[in-house]
Amino acid sequence: MTEGLPLDGRLVLVAGATSASGEAVSRSLVTAGATVLAVGTRPEALDALAAAVPGVDTRVCDLSDRDAVAELAMRIHLKFGAIDGLIHLVGGWRGGGGIAGQSDEDWDFLERGFRTLRNTTRVFYDDLVASPAGRLAIVSSTAVDAPYAGGANYAAAKAAADAWARAVAQGFAKAAPNAAAVVFVVKTLAGLEERLGAAVVRLWESDPSTINGTRELLTTSADAAN
Repeated sequence: MTEGLPLDGRLVLVAGATSASGEAVSRSLVTAGATVLAVGTRPEALDALAAAVPGVDTRVCDLSDRDAVAELAMRIHLKFGAIDGLIHLVGGWRGGGGIAGQSDEDWDFLERGFRTLRNTTRVFYDDLVASPAGRLAIVSSTAVDAPYAGGANYAAAKAAADAWARAVAQGFAKAAPNAAAVVFVVKTLAGLEERLGAAVVRLWESDPSTINGTRELLTTSADAAN
């Protein structure tokens, strides 16, 4: 690890790391000096991530399975110790068809993403509370504030994750004044990957009391112009 970087000594778990945003966030964290634990379900995608972002430590885990998350935490603790950050990027969009067309299959897919947030935050909560600079970040959607019929399943799942993260923030406010949980809000992540990576690194540069429980809107230049 290079000395003198802003995230020297920080151990950060990136959940759902094999997406384009996961690669960008992992790269930003490694560049800032963090030790990054990149977690996904597809070994070949994790191998590609490790090749693209040298220094990332990859782990295969089904984060929707709480027992698997607990085992992952045990292995991480044995090798590295407690984590200082959890960046949750598990997700994806499913929808269309109006209210009557909101399928159970789509809901099951979207609910799985929420379940991974519940599992990882519950298992690693004590780590983040004990850290001198614990951070949690998730990506939510503008659909939470402006839901539409064809995306009802998606908006509901995102609203649940949004509320859960802000509940974690309330727990931090009571138990860990050095910790912070932040919700990044986007219309779409496409084109925002690098901006998200930079915003994640800034979490450790900010006073936790000023960011804990906040929702930060990330926009592209085109969004800002509209």
